[in-house]
Amino acid sequence: MKKTVYRGTTILFITILVISCGEDYLNVPPQGSLDENSIGNPDGVFKSLVSTYSLLDGKTTGNTSEGATGSNWLLGSVASDDAYLGSTRGDQSDNFLPIELYKWNDKIGELNFKFINLYEGIKRANATLRLMNEVEELLESDRKSYEGEMKFLRAFYHFEAYKIWGDIPYYFENDLDFKKTKSNPFPVIIEDLITAIKLLPENQEAHGRVTKGVAQAFLGKVYLYDKEFEKAKLYFDLVESSGKYFLQESFHSPFSVNGENGSEMMFAFQASVNDGASFGANNNPDVLNFPNGPFGCCGFHQPSQNLVNAFKVDENGLPLLDNFNDKDLDSTVFVDPRLDWTVGRDGVPFLNWGMHDPTWIRDRDFAGPFSPKKSVYHQGAEESGTGPWLNLYTSLNFHIMRYADVLLMLAECEVELNNLNRARELVNRIRMRAGNYVQGVGTDLSDIETTMNDPNITWAKYRIGMYENEWTDEQFARKAVRFERRLELAMEGHRLFDLRRWEIAEKVINDYLDVEKEKREYLQEATLFEEKHKLYPFPEIQVLLSKVDTTPQIEQNPGY
Repeated sequence: MKKTVYRGTTILFITILVISCGEDYLNVPPQGSLDENSIGNPDGVFKSLVSTYSLLDGKTTGNTSEGATGSNWLLGSVASDDAYLGSTRGDQSDNFLPIELYKWNDKIGELNFKFINLYEGIKRANATLRLMNEVEELLESDRKSYEGEMKFLRAFYHFEAYKIWGDIPYYFENDLDFKKTKSNPFPVIIEDLITAIKLLPENQEAHGRVTKGVAQAFLGKVYLYDKEFEKAKLYFDLVESSGKYFLQESFHSPFSVNGENGSEMMFAFQASVNDGASFGANNNPDVLNFPNGPFGCCGFHQPSQNLVNAFKVDENGLPLLDNFNDKDLDSTVFVDPRLDWTVGRDGVPFLNWGMHDPTWIRDRDFAGPFSPKKSVYHQGAEESGTGPWLNLYTSLNFHIMRYADVLLMLAECEVELNNLNRARELVNRIRMRAGNYVQGVGTDLSDIETTMNDPNITWAKYRIGMYENEWTDEQFARKAVRFERRLELAMEGHRLFDLRRWEIAEKVINDYLDVEKEKREYLQEATLFEEKHKLYPFPEIQVLLSKVDTTPQIEQNPGY
């Protein structure tokens, strides 16, 4: 159990709905809800604030989906060249498989769960803003921070919706019309984030609560998506020069409970177990993503062969940017050590659980031989729940934004602004850290982080090199930065959204399918990635609920 902003905060997981108004599902009061008088005090405002954070994991009450999680493992990773759906052919095929096969339609339940979760988060942020304005006893310092946090979260949830659907309806705390038309959300997202930056403190007492630096980084990300590279760079530079954030010494450290809230953590969902909160504060939406082996379930989100091949390096330890996928990785090839912190491979230690072997995969013929690793806790580290099945519930956070992510987004900006060697320096910082520690063998946590020259390493030839020659070719620099982003952030839910904003998704994914369908037979059923896949379809039910008279206010995206 660990102390975070979410601990013991399930009291308002759905109760805040009652102080939101709207129509249809927006105006259905939950059973056992509290009225505004019951929470019209400073403690009630804080609980309302916490209830807004609690939706970062993608789980709302009554939402049984594991695919609509805030980590975007299905909609951002499986829907790209990073991962297969995994498990077995018949497991969750109706719900999940159409996403991987690009047979997207407006009846996919995961998309509706995602929509409900994000707009529930927006509603809770607005409800908290309204509530705090009614509570005079609130300390002024709390009032400023709370407003900043809620405007940040309102912007964040809207931006997540934009990443999935493009233009969307944007809702404010004083809106009375809940059947809005969709529009470009960037101007109001930016306005909310600028306000948040002015109001937020430099530091927060509890892990997971938003600070000024987090809001600056996120505003930089929004500008980057909008291709406003100078403005994005301005905010990334503020974060980079603040002295508050640092790459942790070990690449793996942010993915362990001991290191997850270290100097690299920008913004993460704060999970916990055994804290009296039942399933509400742990990794519930990502519970399927464990290898079958020692966990007994469930084997989803399996790394693709393409991703594994991407970790190959040349004799100088540099990535094979153009021909990494010419043949599959074998034991004769040098590899980036991040491979074995990201992917479970046969004959390689899996953290401190022992050697990964064929029994760890439920159906190798279906979804290949590899297991996800970043989302799995260490044996004996008291990071899991107790009781039947609860070993799959973990207190491991999932990262929404790491400092490494920020540095790589800054490197993108530098490339687009023709500051190529500044981009090279940033990429080399990421690569330097990647070479500090590799997966070792042992049962103690201290044993599994070792150096590349450890004689006990017999399962891989690790090598990591720096880009030593000056970058003078913008096209090469762009490719190198993007490739580094894939290696560093693999299996963290970013990949599809990166490919789409780079406007290369159609080529990359179709090239991927052309090769992978010869290795994974079921991928022969996939349709080609085409223009319509640049956006997901709005859920049919949400289009219907948006009708005024007979006209939907949410217009369906093209091609669906």
